[in-house]
Amino acid sequence: MLRAELGEAFEEVDISGDDALEERYREWLPVVEIDGQRAFVYFVDPAALRRKVAQSPG
Repeated sequence: MLRAELGEAFEEVDISGDDALEERYREWLPVVEIDGQRAFVYFVDPAALRRKVAQSPG
C-alpha cells in the first residue's frame, strides 16, 4: 500500500454532515490534496502520487 511505502502522514477526512466541506468537495470525490493543493480528483495514479509526495516540501 502506498501509505506504508511512502511513510508519509495522511489524513482521511469524512465530509458527511459538514455542509461547508460537502459544498467544497462533493463534486470532486475522491480528491487528494498535498500541502493544501489539489493533486488528484476522481482517480489517483500511484506513480504520480509518489512523484508529488517526493517533491512536496511538506
